Amino acid sequence: MGLAFFTYPWVRYQVRARVSTAKPPSVMKDAASTSHWKAFASRRRDPATKREAVLQTAAQLFLEKSYGRTSLNDVAERLNITKPALYHYFRNKEEILLECYREGTGLIAEILNDIATHCGTGLEKVEAFIYAYANVMTINFGRCVMRLDEGDLSSDALAEVRSYKRKIDRRLRSFITEGIADGSITPCDPKIAAFSIAGAVNWICQWYEPEGALSAEEIASQFARTLTQGLVARGEPRTPRNGGRALPHQEKSK
Repeated sequence: MGLAFFTYPWVRYQVRARVSTAKPPSVMKDAASTSHWKAFASRRRDPATKREAVLQTAAQLFLEKSYGRTSLNDVAERLNITKPALYHYFRNKEEILLECYREGTGLIAEILNDIATHCGTGLEKVEAFIYAYANVMTINFGRCVMRLDEGDLSSDALAEVRSYKRKIDRRLRSFITEGIADGSITPCDPKIAAFSIAGAVNWICQWYEPEGALSAEEIASQFARTLTQGLVARGEPRTPRNGGRALPHQEKSK
């Protein structure tokens, strides 16, 4: 499993690189299809690798065609295998969809844990969270978390998905609450602030285009700067943990 490293002033964390965002969608689709097909070209490939190929291919198709319009036949055809072969890895299409949610929320949860460990003030944690979350919203499993219709899930699966999302929301609120307590964030309602941030960042997956003028990292940096400006406590200037230096976007504004 590949790893993409993103570096921010207060945190260095790892994001599983499911899809390279440096190429246009058509190129990514062709490359991904070829790569995933190769997982089944050799009988020596382990089941875990093949299961991962099924999952990645299905996620790509869900984003291309929507979950409702994608059939297991479509997944099998893109992988150049038979439909019965898919049942060795997933019992049905909902199980694949649920695993997409698990992967997407799992990426975010790992990043949140790293931020909580390595960042300083509450504001720094919120800004690092926004940057990291925005990056996740540009890769397939992150996009699946927000773009796929929860109405397609059974009641049990929906309950699981919502529990993942609640954990992420609670962690973001805790960063905001921490910032209010340490003086880096102006007094506000943590719930409303968290909803505002999540709503803005979640929407990235609806309009983001890999071949667009801005890279995922540039978009993430701008979102981090813009969405934290309204939270900054006025008065004493904050000192970031990166040796007291101003942040990259702060230096540009001077």
